[in-house]
Amino acid sequence: MLEVGAGGGELAAVLRGDGYDVVAIDPASESAGVLAVALGDLDERAGSFDAALAVVSLHHLDPLDASCRRLAEVMRPGGRLVVDEFDVERLDDRAAAWWLARREPHDHGPATPVEVVAGLREHVHPLGRVRTALEEWFALEEAERGPYLHRWSMPPGLREAEAQAIAAGDIPATGARMVGMRR
Repeated sequence: MLEVGAGGGELAAVLRGDGYDVVAIDPASESAGVLAVALGDLDERAGSFDAALAVVSLHHLDPLDASCRRLAEVMRPGGRLVVDEFDVERLDDRAAAWWLARREPHDHGPATPVEVVAGLREHVHPLGRVRTALEEWFALEEAERGPYLHRWSMPPGLREAEAQAIAAGDIPATGARMVGMRR
């Protein structure tokens, strides 16, 4: 299994503990068990992986199309892809205000909802663009929508509060999970 954007390698460690053979990559990682390599530079033979997962990482890929092509190359036909992503196009002022009111006090990022939305839309790929780049190589199911904001500089335990705010219609669901199969 390939984990794209493994960060500190926590998920890879759990999967390895469950018996999976995992190659974890993240160009910014300095963690043991994670290769500090970008997806586009991954040196693996074609069809090396039966499965891949990308948790909150594809919206950062650069170049996106070439990276998705490389992902497809290293996966075997019929292999499964699991994507857990941020849908920046659904982020609005209400969601940004919800996040700002709950973020960690040491986070000195943007101060207003407008700044949060504008900054993110300027710096990350929208989910529609990520999906288009993947669809050339993968048959993707419809995205399952859910919480995402609780992951950003937030105290633990806010996933349920975010889910409740989404269910009440107070904020949009900015998380998207997709499963696909390599064509």
